[in-house]
Formats: sequence, C-alpha cells, structure tokens
Amino acid sequence: MKKVVILGSTGSIGTQTLDVIRNLAGEFEVVGLGAGDNWRLLADQIKEFLPRAAALANQEGLSLLRKELPAQVRLELDWGREGMKSLAGMPEADLVIIAVAGAAGIYPTFTALNAGKDVALANKETLVTAGQLVMDLAARKNKSVLPVDSEHSAVWQCLNGHCLEELEKIILTASGGPFRSKSREELEKVTVAMALKHPNWSMGSKITIDSATLMNKGLEVIEAKWLFGVGYGQIEVVVHPQSIIHSAVEFKDGSVIAQMGLPDMRLPIQYALTFPRRVLGPVPRLDWTKLQKLTFEAPDTAKFPSLRLAYEAGMTGGTMPAVLNGANETAVHAFLQGRIPFLSIPIVVEKVMEKHTSINNPDLGEIMEADIWSRAIAGEFLRF
Repeated sequence: MKKVVILGSTGSIGTQTLDVIRNLAGEFEVVGLGAGDNWRLLADQIKEFLPRAAALANQEGLSLLRKELPAQVRLELDWGREGMKSLAGMPEADLVIIAVAGAAGIYPTFTALNAGKDVALANKETLVTAGQLVMDLAARKNKSVLPVDSEHSAVWQCLNGHCLEELEKIILTASGGPFRSKSREELEKVTVAMALKHPNWSMGSKITIDSATLMNKGLEVIEAKWLFGVGYGQIEVVVHPQSIIHSAVEFKDGSVIAQMGLPDMRLPIQYALTFPRRVLGPVPRLDWTKLQKLTFEAPDTAKFPSLRLAYEAGMTGGTMPAVLNGANETAVHAFLQGRIPFLSIPIVVEKVMEKHTSINNPDLGEIMEADIWSRAIAGEFLRF
C-alpha cells in the first residue's frame, strides 16, 4: 500500500482526499494527519484511519484532542509548524499531500521534498511565492510535485505523453465566480454571504473569495508557470461558466486537447494519488445528453483587476509574487471580517505592490520576509 500523509486533513481538499482513500480500500495507508483548529473532526479521522502521527495548529487544540481519543488509540501527537514539518518528513511516507491553506504550506513542502518524498500540492501559495526554489529542489531530489488543483491536473493530463517543445499555450479555464455578470455598481453592494456562494464548487472561504475576485485564477497562472516550465505569454485565461472543461492545451500544430468532467475535486485528487494508473472512483459521470451548451469569454480585468495584478507580479518575479499573495490574504481576511468592502480587496493588493521593490533570485528567508512585510503594509492600509 502507498503510505500517505495529509496536511490539512479537516479542510475541503483534505476531507475529499480521505473520501477517495476510503473508496479505494486497501490501496493506501494514512500514516499522518495534520489539521488546523478542528480537533473534533481530526479526532474522528484518527479513529477511522489510525495514523501513526497527527498534528494540530495550536497546543490548546492538541490538549482537547488527547482527551477525545480513546486510550487504545496510540499515536505521536504534536502541534504548530514543527508538528507539520515532522509529519511532512515522516520516513515511512511515500506521498505527502499539502492541502493546508495559505503560506503555512510552504515549510512542510520543503521538508517533504528534502526528505525525499513526492508531494501532491493543493496549496497555491507555495508555488506562487517560492516556485523557483520548490521546482529546483524537486529536480535535485528527483521527486515529483503533483498538481491537485483541477485546472493544473487537467493540464497535466492533457500533456501526458507530449513534450513541452510541442506546446503552444496553456488555456486555464475559470468559472468567473458568482459575480461574472454583475455591474460595478452591483459589486459595490456585495456582502460576505454573497461572495461565499460559488456557483459550481464547494471550497474553503478564502479560495471562494479569491474565485470571486479572479485572484484565484491569477495565482493559478503563476503556479502553471512553475509546474509546467512555460512563459507567462503561453498561459491564457478563459472564462467558462459551466466548469466542465477544466483546462486545455494547444499544440504547435493547432490541435487542442481538453480535459472534461463534472466539477468534483475528487477526480484530480484521485489522479494525483494513483498516478500513473487510472482506477474506478466515486466521481459522477458526465452525461453528454444533458450538456446543452459550453460557453467561453474573455475575463474582464477592468472589473476584476486581481487577475491583471497576478500577471504583473509573476512577470516581475523575485519577491513580488510573495507580496501579492501576502497582501491578498490580508485583504481577503479583512473582507471576511466585514472590515472592508469587496472592491477594496484588489485596491489594497495593488497599493502594497506599488510600495515594494522586488528582490531578484530571493532565498526562502527573503521570500518569507517579503510575505511578512506585505501583510504589515496591507494592515497599515486597512487602518485608514
């Protein structure tokens, strides 16, 4: 059995990963589980999957977790960043799934690769902020970084059997979020509850807001650059409201190969887990007779400037993508708390980017310093 560690096991991707593993009984052994604050759900997962180690984000939650577990359930328990890094480097693990949200996924990704583990990455921030360092390390260790995002999994599947020299461009599809057809005047009245209602996908709150602003697609553009080794001029974003085509690739001869399926994250998760095999899974099948139409349109970067900002940060390179990400996380958090309106999210991000002088070829320490700096500067803007 393939031995896996799941960091972010109580989140949307983590719970769906366990659903895939549950469906493929006998294929995988869960040796480690890491979670944020949801100690109750982690306790249930531990009782079911009996990992050898687990970790929570904070020490208080760990104390509550210990009391919840029966005496006969024995495993190593830890907390915080060091606890997550310990899980990521477990000697017995074959694959580490990084499904934690935000910059918290960066350190365990480096730990896993340094320990000689393949990584299935569902954390955008890791490649957005430190893509060059991550991919260089994976190459040195001869390990794989497997995409879990539906769009990058689609590109990966379409490129299977082809060399990059044949590639003309990558086409990343975007649902357009819940406000695709709204006017700017209507966007001024957007509430948190409205923004959290994605039309097609069930996701965590931060990524759902990013989808509504199109920042999520911008982060995916930067991810695609590092995952597939292409230039930004070779990555095109197309709005596809039905979310049936998850992405496509166009080759130099003009042929286009697209990956299709119902919007269900268990499909790309399973592909990352079982690659290079395809096995029977729990995902509902596409009914071609019910596909009435598939539509496509260009993204409106005037109404949704976050996508433009992501391209600009990516092309600037250095520490600018880390600044983009840190400022965006801070602004999204403020919106979710009701402190700023929806349209202020990209305004805060752009102001922080304008104040930053990017450092070329940064090391991890400089990247994390830029991340901290961006959050502090964004916080200053939010006070006014």
